[in-house]
Parts: sequence; structure tokens; C-alpha cells
Amino acid sequence: MHVWATVAASLLIVVTLWDAFQTMILSRRVSRRFRPTRALYRGLWAPWRAATNWLPPGNRRENVLMVFGPLALLSLIALWAFGLVASFALLQWGLGSHVTAPDGSAGFGVDLYMSGTTFFTLGLGDVTPHTPVARALTVLECGMGFTFLALIIGYVPLISQAFSRREVSISMLDTSAGSPPTAAQLLRRHYQDEDTAVRELFRDWERWAAELLESHVSFPALAYFRSQHDNQSWVAALTTILDASALVVARVDDRPMPPARLTFAMARHAVVDLCNVFRLTPTRPPVERLPPAEAARLERFVATAGVKLRTDEAAVAKFAALRAMYEPYAQALSSFLVMPLPPWVPSEGTTSETWHTIG
Repeated sequence: MHVWATVAASLLIVVTLWDAFQTMILSRRVSRRFRPTRALYRGLWAPWRAATNWLPPGNRRENVLMVFGPLALLSLIALWAFGLVASFALLQWGLGSHVTAPDGSAGFGVDLYMSGTTFFTLGLGDVTPHTPVARALTVLECGMGFTFLALIIGYVPLISQAFSRREVSISMLDTSAGSPPTAAQLLRRHYQDEDTAVRELFRDWERWAAELLESHVSFPALAYFRSQHDNQSWVAALTTILDASALVVARVDDRPMPPARLTFAMARHAVVDLCNVFRLTPTRPPVERLPPAEAARLERFVATAGVKLRTDEAAVAKFAALRAMYEPYAQALSSFLVMPLPPWVPSEGTTSETWHTIG
């Protein structure tokens, strides 16, 4: 009997089960600093992201980055399964290897084979436990393996459904705000609508920001899943909504303010909390997103739809204060996930409402 192996195996089983429980079932942010899931994603993401730096921006880089989310999820499931199989094998070995093969051989290799066939409920029956403790561990592992596989079968579709709900709104933003999305285009295309339509616009995106926060806090792996279309990402969509609501709150007088304020509050809550989930430090954008020349072009762009922006000192100061409340957090997410922040104004020459993809 190997006491150290028994203790180590028991601890590894508890850690693996607790990590899987926190990841798949517990619907709140886990504040514990070390978690196998977080360590796996960070350990895989850092070299994966570094490798893409050698690729030029464009479809090729995005195709490589797009693979990471699903592949890391499969790797996580495999890590849990391997951890439990190896732990039960080590536990059997630590208790004396009371498991024998048909030829009478025993040892850790036979224990590992027995653990694998038991965990995945193969039921081959060619390896037999001989003591009550060994049989009890076999039954326990079989039940645990069945439960684990059932949870995985439910967990993966849940991730897929949450991803689809997120992406539907992001795809709709293409027609509302262009591609890549911009706050100027969003306001320009909706400003001439009725007040009720503008209210609904901000309320819809307030709900989207709330759903984004809930799903990505419960399942942080979703953050690594990238949008399927060019120039789209959940970070860009969230930043565009923050840009548009900040612009309306600070510098537009003749549109309903409460919906924009509520949307800004919810979207900022989401961007701040998601930075906390990934333990990111807010950082200023390396390049000013709205330099004076772009600010003037923003005013001219939205003026074509009748949107007159306030230019008094108080409005400009309030606008700058609102931007400072979210841009450092958006930049931290953008740098970490390699999802570029959107511009404020579409590229030069984009003035007609052709409803084609921009850029």
C-alpha cells in the first residue's frame, strides 16, 4: 500500500471534480486565483496568440484564432477525463493493485486500463477487481464517468446556444452600424426613426449587454469564440454600443436620454466585470481613438442625418469623462483577445445608404 499515492489521487479527484463543477454548473464568477480551467486556457492562449503575431492581419489570422475556442474547450474536457482516469488508477495502485488481467498480471498499467474502461463505461469485463474496496472504487468511478459524460453532453450545446444568441445581435449590427461597426453610422441610420424606435434600439442593446455579461461570467470560455464574419467581434460590438450611448448622453440634446443612460450603465458594467473575470488591467488605447480631426469628421458625418452635436465645454468634458470610464477596459479586452476596437467614424467616402458591408 502506498499512502502518498492514495492521498495524491484523492486530492486530484476532488480538485478535478470541483473545477468541472465550477466551470459547467456554478453560474457565478469564481474569485479563486488558481483554477485548472483558467490555467489551461491561459497556458494555451498565450503561445497561440503569440504565434498569430507572425501572420498578417486578415482572414488567415482570424481563421487561426477562430480555431482556439472550440479546440481549447475539447482540450479542457480531455484534461478532466484524463485527470479522473489517472487519479482512480493511482488510487487503485496506492491501495495495493487488487485488480488483475486475464493472464494474472497486475500493476499500475493494468489499473490504468481498468480505470479507463470503467470511466467510459465500456464494460469489457476482462479486468477484474478482487477486494471489496477495489470493487467499490470501480462502481464509484463508473457512476462518476456516466455522470461526467452526461454533463458534457449538456454543457457543449449550452455553450453553442449562448454563442448563437450573442452572434445574432452582432450580425444585425452589421446593417445598423456597418462593418466594422461605428457609433457614427449607428446614429446616422437610426436618428431619423421615431422616438420609440430609438428607445427600442437602446433597450435591445441594454438587454444584449446584460445577456453578454451573464453568459460570459458563467462561461468565460465563450469569450474566446470569435464571430464568423469579417470585422465583427463581441468586443467591437460592446464598444460600439458604449460609444453611441456615451455620445447621445453627453452631446445630443433632442433624443430620449434615459434609455441611452441605462444602456451605457449596463454596457460599462459588462466591460468592467469581464476585465475582472480575466484579471486584466485597464490600459489606455495606444493611439487616440477620436483625435480632433476625427472628432470634426464625426460631427460632419452625423450632421448629414440631422444630428447636431453639442460643442460647448461642459458637453465635451462630459463626453471625455464618459469615454474614460470604459475605453481602458475595452482596450484591455481588445489586446488580450486580439479583437480590434472599432473606429468612431466609417472610412472616408462612406456616406450613402447602400446597406452594403463597409470595409
